[in-house]
Amino acid sequence: MDHFPVFLSVVYVIRNHEKHLEGILKNATMQLAPLVSDYELIVIDNASDDQSLIILKELANQTGLPNLQVYALTKEVDNGTASWVGLENSLGDFIAVIDPLTDDISFLPQMLDKAASGVEVVFARNTQKSRQNFLYEAAHTVFNGFYKVFSGVHLEKEAPQYRMLSKRVVNFILQHPQPAITYRHLPATGGFTRSNMEYCSPPLAPQAKRIGESIDRGIRLLISTTGAPMRLVTVLSLFGAAANLVYSLYVVAIGIFKTNVAPGWVSLSLQQSGMFFLISLVLLVLGEYMLHMTSLSNEGPLYHVGQEFTSVRMTRRGKLNVEEVTSSQFPSPEMAAKQLVQ
Repeated sequence: MDHFPVFLSVVYVIRNHEKHLEGILKNATMQLAPLVSDYELIVIDNASDDQSLIILKELANQTGLPNLQVYALTKEVDNGTASWVGLENSLGDFIAVIDPLTDDISFLPQMLDKAASGVEVVFARNTQKSRQNFLYEAAHTVFNGFYKVFSGVHLEKEAPQYRMLSKRVVNFILQHPQPAITYRHLPATGGFTRSNMEYCSPPLAPQAKRIGESIDRGIRLLISTTGAPMRLVTVLSLFGAAANLVYSLYVVAIGIFKTNVAPGWVSLSLQQSGMFFLISLVLLVLGEYMLHMTSLSNEGPLYHVGQEFTSVRMTRRGKLNVEEVTSSQFPSPEMAAKQLVQ
């Protein structure tokens, strides 16, 4: 295995992983220790309601694992937001985000080799993924198709969750008003040098995903990252104006060439009903935008860290260029005054 002279941060998001947690983290430590000069393993506990947090506290004590940092969230959030908690608190030159149940950490050397050569964003996609129910797979396919049309990026293939970012990319995302949402797509669309890699590895455990939460997250991502819905508003408005103009010309033509037109005719009613229908559609889209913006302004912080603790043993502390100085090494005021006089 190649050795890379870098400081690497690895972010794990876990929730109710008590059966696999200790094995996952010990394996990660074994993989990372010989791979890089120094590392930190950041674990985001996404409001687990099993014994995961207790196990993490045991692994972070004096006899546990080194370089472990744990952030326990008080409420469950989506995976992208939880991952951003780790990215926001990372110190490494490069930051890898790994799903411990579906992504293979042993593929990190290949990704790190790309990153060390100057690639700022490295994506890795596992071609052997957990199977989901038909409804979820259908909705997932439709969403990725729409997002590809609107933004030019197929999220599943071109921006998978398993990724490695340089610190410069993370600092760039931090400048955005919604970094936790922007983080999902921006590395693939921000103009950074990137590389997409594939590997095949069986998932550690099957993961059933909830379609309701996925649809809500997909809509928020679509509205927050592309102007396509607002473009739909302008198209509808343009269509309404054009239809109104054409219908007005039609009414004028009927009035000129027909002699037995009843006063007031039904055209006025048809015109009003048609235009109110189009206006209603426009207002519906605008209302969705306003509802989304209102929810963003009222929901408060995306996450709150309830507990934070680190390993008692941190290997990088021994490498800091700091020398401890005891009080006996400082001269007394009288001695300092004598030295000044001399």
